[in-house]
Parts: sequence; C-alpha cells; structure tokens
Amino acid sequence: MEYKKTWQRFRRNRPALLGLWFVAIAVFIALFGYLLAPDNSPNANAQIPEIALQPPGFKVAILPIKTNLDATSSSWISVLLNGQAMSYKPIPIESSTLKTAGDSVHFQYFGKNGRWSAVPMTQLESQEIQTRHFPLGTDKYGRCILSRLILGFRVSLLVGLIAVFISLSIGVAIGAAGGYFGGRVDDLVMLVVNTVWSIPTLLLVFAVVLALGRGIGIIFLAVGLTMWVDVARVVRGQVLAIKQLAFVEAAQSMGLGHGRILLRHILPNLLGPVMVVAAGNFATAILVESGLSYLGFGVQPPAPSWGTMLNENYGYALGGKPLLALAPALAIAFTVLAFNLVGNGLRDALDVRQ
Repeated sequence: MEYKKTWQRFRRNRPALLGLWFVAIAVFIALFGYLLAPDNSPNANAQIPEIALQPPGFKVAILPIKTNLDATSSSWISVLLNGQAMSYKPIPIESSTLKTAGDSVHFQYFGKNGRWSAVPMTQLESQEIQTRHFPLGTDKYGRCILSRLILGFRVSLLVGLIAVFISLSIGVAIGAAGGYFGGRVDDLVMLVVNTVWSIPTLLLVFAVVLALGRGIGIIFLAVGLTMWVDVARVVRGQVLAIKQLAFVEAAQSMGLGHGRILLRHILPNLLGPVMVVAAGNFATAILVESGLSYLGFGVQPPAPSWGTMLNENYGYALGGKPLLALAPALAIAFTVLAFNLVGNGLRDALDVRQ
C-alpha cells in the first residue's frame, strides 16, 4: 500500500514522470540499439570516406563489393549484442551511371568528379544496388551519426549502471557499518569518507585511470570508486536515526545478531533515500564518462561514446556543421536531465511530510 501511495505521488509530478519516460525509452534504445540503428555493423563503424561530412537526410547508392572475409550468418542474439559484421565493402556510386558490359559492371564513384571504375560481376555481394539513408548525416569518417548516437545510449547507460552498482555496494556497506556500530568504527569510516570527499572527483578518476589503464572496464571501476562517498554519508545518517527507533531496540533486546538486524530491519528502510542518491549518481556517472571520453581517457575508439563524438566533431560546430557536435551534446544533456528529474521526483514522493 505504501508503494502504491508513493507511485501516486510520483505520478503527479509531471517533470519527474516525463523524465521516467525518457529513461525508459533510453533503456529500450540501449537494449535494441543494433536493431534500430541504420548501420548495424559492430560499433556502427562502417567508414565510407567518400561521403564524409554529408548533411542530415543524405542518401546515396551503394555498390556492395565482396571482401576477403567469409560471410557468416550470426544469430539474432549475437546481432543484438555485437552487431552484424559486414561481408562486403560499401562503394558509394552515382546510381544513374551504373552500366553492365560483358561480365563487368562499370560505375562512377560518388561525387561530381567521381572517377569511373569497373569490377567483375562475380565480386558483387548482391546484384541489387543498395540505398543508404543518413538521417543525421555523416561524420568526418563517413560514418552514420544517428547509428553512433543510438549505440552511445548503451555505453552511457552501461557505465552508469555498473558504476552505481559499485558505489551502492561500497557506500551502503561502509555507511551502515559506521552508523550502526558507532564509536571507533564510525570515526574510521568518517575519516575515510572525508578524505575521499576532499579529493575532486575528476582528479580521483584520472588517478585511477592512469594507474590501471584505459578501457571501458576501468571506467566502470573508476567512476564507481569515486561516487560511493555520497551513498555512505546518506546511509550513515539514516542508520543513526533508524537504530534509535523502538523496533530496532526490540530486536536487540531479543538477542538478534548485528547482521540480521542490519539486513532484516534497518537496510529495507533505507530503500527510498538510496534510490534518490542512485538516480543522482547515475546522472553524474554519465557526465563523468562523457568528460573522460572527451579528454581521451574514457571509452576508446571506435566504441561510440558521446564524449568521443564531441571530441571528434567539436571543431565543426563553428564551421557550418553544428549538428555534428550538437547531437551528442543534446543526448548527454537530456539523459542527465531525465535522471535528475527522476531523482527529484523520488525525493518528493518518498517525503512523507508532504
């Protein structure tokens, strides 16, 4: 019944409900990104240099030329997780110039000054000319911006999810121990918390990355290890208040062990505050990961990170192609805003004084 009332209060908060819908859509995109993206190659990294920096809505005819790679059929689960490896090289052509002569196909490369070329028909992956659509245009490598933007949801949400899990695991354990046992244990916990709290977050993340190396796995660990302090402070304060209540004192008088009291009687009452902190930490993790990737210390290319996209394309913002930098910037802004709105909505919905 209490959860039903909490949901009713949350639902009345229109901005928070809108943020929740955005988060739900983001999760759906992250899960099914390779099925939704126009370019479902691994990391959406199909580079076609001839069509670099094309505007939104660009279309081009593609002639598929076989490569040395053996064509392998992947299961739908493999495609869902890793994408579909391309078994051909996409050649952008002027569709109106395609001609067949004998056993060869003659075509003109895309562009006003495109040169003519010919390939044997046996080298074609398919006899049909493909048409590629680029709703948001292409970047300087000729890659689909929309596809990389879609797969960026997966990277950002995965970093946020694992980082929040690490921060909650450490923060809840340390904060609960300090608040429940008090005394020297609490003094030690607060010493560690205040020490870590005094170090700027980005500097601490840089230190972890430089010590352990770059890569998406290190980013999970680095971001998670820097956000547990907020969780520990909140949990410690809540435990200090809850352990003074009658039901905890009754459990102690019955001789129940400390572990059982913490797990069965105290921690379930921390769900609300911890959810609020987790929502805020999720937004922070996305910002930190994007900042690290922008500086070159985060997710490494060709993985489609929004921060990496900003780093690659910010120079075009003042050169007449602002969408290259604007698209990942807006994705970061709206995703962070959505999680903050959800966190604020949870805070208000769980405040019984309202």
